[in-house]
Amino acid sequence: MILLHGVWMRGFTLWPLARRLRAHGFRADVFDYASLFRGPAPSVDKLATTLLASGGEPVHLVGHSLGGLVALETAASYAGLPPGRIVCLGSPLAGSGAARGMAHSHLGGLLGRSARLLKSGLYELPRGREVGVVAGCKAAGLGKVFGRFDGPNDGTVAVWETRLPGLADHRVLPASHTGMIFSAEVAALAAGFLRDGRFPA
Repeated sequence: MILLHGVWMRGFTLWPLARRLRAHGFRADVFDYASLFRGPAPSVDKLATTLLASGGEPVHLVGHSLGGLVALETAASYAGLPPGRIVCLGSPLAGSGAARGMAHSHLGGLLGRSARLLKSGLYELPRGREVGVVAGCKAAGLGKVFGRFDGPNDGTVAVWETRLPGLADHRVLPASHTGMIFSAEVAALAAGFLRDGRFPA
């Protein structure tokens, strides 16, 4: 399993989540990438190279926020990758209103070269992959300063922004955007989905 962090973060922020997933019996490696200065494209290429070097064994991906988008972009862009499920934690699959609000306020530069992907999201999910999403509904985060949320949100991403047609499963928890990566319940849900393709009841 490979874990991917979000924008403004680095790999070490996912160490607590990695420890929890290891306790569920998974090997969990953290993929560190330059989310601001290099943008998604080099990260997609780097992740694909890592996956192709796995020898064909299944490799699951767990991405927080932007990390989920990078995981999905990689799966959609490269043929011949090893199989594996993908879990997105608070990822704005349909685009981020907070990111668009930052751009409108002339603060889009703070998102670096990841701004476009965060603002627009994805058109569709990669074919042949089971994708599950955990969304938060505890509105605590800097995103609410820049975005006007329509409905429940985690303080950075609205719940509706985490949905795209074709998801294998979707779960909403009372967690904030950043709080997800420290949550034992989120780790348990992710582990269940990676095992069974559905979140545990």
